[in-house]
Amino acid sequence: MENSTAINPARLAKLEAKTPQNYPPLEQVNKPNLTTAELAFYSNMAAQTWRVKACYDTAPEGLRPLRVCGKLAWPTAGAKKLLGVH
Repeated sequence: MENSTAINPARLAKLEAKTPQNYPPLEQVNKPNLTTAELAFYSNMAAQTWRVKACYDTAPEGLRPLRVCGKLAWPTAGAKKLLGVH
């Protein structure tokens, strides 16, 4: 029995979905809130870590998220302050 080298299209789509997105430098971000994925990228921490911090209300000072339709919106100003970006 030989292993096939054909690529499963469904698996390929999942792998492409996991490809990291290109985010602009945090200095250039001027929107009021960040998504959890963006905050995770900028802070170099897992997105699930930030979700846990929101759940237990243990986020750093100035980073308390807003809950909008089941999603978390993290203040950009707080993220910049935490990461030392002006």
